[in-house]
Amino acid sequence: MLKQFFILCSGSDTAILENCSKGEQNKYAGIGATVFFTAVMAFVAASYALYTVFDNWFTAVAFGLVWALLIFNLDRFIVSTIKKRDSFVKELIQASPRLILAIIIAIVIAKPLELKIFEKEINQVLLEEKNTLTQNNQNQIAAQYAPEIKGLQQKIKTNQTEITNKEAEVNSLYNTYITEAEGTKGSLKLGKGPVYKEKREKHDALLKELQLLKTDNKTKIDASEAKISLLKGEYKTKVGNTQPIIDNYDGLMARVNALNKLPWLPSFFIFLLFLAIETSPILAKLLAPKGEYDFRFEEAEMTVENRVLQKENEFNKLLKADAAIQNRVYDDIAEEDELYNYKKQKAQDLIQLRTDSFFNFHKKGL
Repeated sequence: MLKQFFILCSGSDTAILENCSKGEQNKYAGIGATVFFTAVMAFVAASYALYTVFDNWFTAVAFGLVWALLIFNLDRFIVSTIKKRDSFVKELIQASPRLILAIIIAIVIAKPLELKIFEKEINQVLLEEKNTLTQNNQNQIAAQYAPEIKGLQQKIKTNQTEITNKEAEVNSLYNTYITEAEGTKGSLKLGKGPVYKEKREKHDALLKELQLLKTDNKTKIDASEAKISLLKGEYKTKVGNTQPIIDNYDGLMARVNALNKLPWLPSFFIFLLFLAIETSPILAKLLAPKGEYDFRFEEAEMTVENRVLQKENEFNKLLKADAAIQNRVYDDIAEEDELYNYKKQKAQDLIQLRTDSFFNFHKKGL
């Protein structure tokens, strides 16, 4: 049962192969087994690749099965259409398009399995890329808010500087009127004279200005700090909203790009393995000498071809004979006077009708 199944997978003519030797049947069973297991590999590879896309095993398995059937049908078609010739060069030319297609199929099958085999290494590369993307994302978002935040901080600093300068000026006037009262500076007279009173009034006026400035600038500083807090909150929200996109950066294309950053030699050997599996049925048919099945198949083809050529030849002769008979019939009819006179009369009637019609048309126009 298994042998018959693999023979069916090889795409050979089972009716012809049944009359061949056991060795010939085993050869085609081996070719069919290679075709079948290539389809199994394609199923596993496609299912894993599609799982990384859809993140759903049911969908991945369903599409993987369709892909495996497609690969199976292509491989079976490729193997079944290669015919043994009398020249190896002719066989190679015949098989070259099929070999190119087999190479493409091998690449498509091998790549998803490489992704699975090197999954841990790919995850490490993706982690580094995610960290870089996260840092770049934060820097880009921060660049949107940094100028405004920096401007607000500069305003706060300016407001605080104004208060500091005003306080220094008030303190200076305080020292001035105290030293005036002590007689150590200014008029050098001890006591609270007119000069002391003038300097004290100036100090008190400036102190009121300082208090007003503190109140006004505190309002401005609070508003600027509130704005900075709001902007920092927006920054954190934006970073939080964009981070899931980076965290989900592990799709099929991202993994393929990460695989390409790994050393190429292991991936190349895996590709060679699948290339050998995919092309082995074709190479087996190319390298194997003509077997009993090939001779029987060629005989069956020649029988059909000869039958078709014979029917075509008979049909061509039938056409020639029919044409000759038709020519003789029309030649005999052409010599009959009765038919000639009848056709002549009809031609005259037709000319008269055209003449009358032409006359009546122009008569109406006058």
